[in-house]
Amino acid sequence: MNLASVDLNLLVHFDVLMREKNVTRAAESLNITQPAMSNILRRLRKTFNDPLLIRSSEGMTPTERARELEPLVRQALASIDSLLEPMSEFKPLTSKRVFRIMTSDYAEATLVPRMVKAVRSEAPNVVLDFLTPSDVSYVDMEQGRIDLAINRFNEIPQSFHQVVVWHDSYSCLISAKSPIAGELNFKNYIGAQHIWVSKTGLGAGFGMNPDQAGGLGWIDQSLKRLGFKRNISVFTRHYQMPALLAANADLIATLPTRVAQMQSGNDDIVMSEPPFYIPEFELTMAWSPLLQHNPAHRWLRQLIMHVARQLIQSEEEEALLTSNRRIRSGKPSSR
Repeated sequence: MNLASVDLNLLVHFDVLMREKNVTRAAESLNITQPAMSNILRRLRKTFNDPLLIRSSEGMTPTERARELEPLVRQALASIDSLLEPMSEFKPLTSKRVFRIMTSDYAEATLVPRMVKAVRSEAPNVVLDFLTPSDVSYVDMEQGRIDLAINRFNEIPQSFHQVVVWHDSYSCLISAKSPIAGELNFKNYIGAQHIWVSKTGLGAGFGMNPDQAGGLGWIDQSLKRLGFKRNISVFTRHYQMPALLAANADLIATLPTRVAQMQSGNDDIVMSEPPFYIPEFELTMAWSPLLQHNPAHRWLRQLIMHVARQLIQSEEEEALLTSNRRIRSGKPSSR
C-alpha cells in the first residue's frame, strides 16, 4: 500500500467512526446513508488489514490497531486542515475570543494572576474561562473544547502538544511559634503533625486514606522510600488553606516553593527546606493538535510562556539581592 493508492477521504470517515463508534450515527454525522457508511467501513478494514471496529455487548468496540491509529489520523487531519485554511491574523486588541483553560490550584495561585494581567493589557476584550481539572476530560482537550490544560501530569496522551512552563521544588511552612521553627530536622519533621495538599489531576477527586501514604503524592512517596510516613492531620485540595493552618504551632505544611514564598511577608510563618530529598516537579501546558496552528491560540501560548519567563527572572533577581544583603550583613544563607 502507498499514498497514491489510498483515498484520503477514508481518514475523515475513520475519524468520525472512532468518535461515534456506531455506523448509523457516523452516517448521520457525515450526511450519507447507512449502507454507504457500512461500505466505507469495509474499505477501511481492507486498507488497514484490520477489523477496526468489532460488535460487542456495548456496541462497536475499537480494536487495538484502531486505538493506535486514532490519534495519528486525527493529527494528520489537523495538519491537512491547517494547510487548506487561510491563516487570518489574530488581533488581540480587538478580539472578543473566549479562551477556556483548565488549571490546577497550584497554577491558579502562581501563574494565573500574572497571566490575567498580561492578557488584560494586550487583549482587553478577550474572555478567560478557567476550569478545574474535575470539570474536563482528555476527550474535551483532544477535541479542542478546552484550549489549554496547565497542570502537573503523570501521563498525557502522545497526540497532545505540550511544553514545560517551569520546574518547582518543595518548601515547608511552620508557625513562627513552633518549637521546631528554627531547627527543622528529619526527626522533628516525622514527629510533627502535617497538612496534605493534593497534586491535582484530571477527573473528580475522592476522599483520602491516611494509611495509603505511598499513594498520596511525591512527598509521601519520597518518605516511603526512606521507610517513613507522615502523621497527616488535615487533608485539603486547596493551596490557600495551608498557609492559614500552618499558623497552628503543631502543624507543618509542605508545599511547592512558589506557593510557600507567598507567605514571605507573613511574620507568623517560617519557611524552611524539607529535611530530606523531594524530587522537583514540572508545571506543563498541554493542548490539542487541532489547535496547534491556530493564530489566536499560538498568541496565548506565547504570552503564557513570556509571563512564566518573567516570573522566573524576577525570582532569580530577588534571590541574588537577598543573598548579597546576607553577605553584607554577615548572616548565613538560608531560604
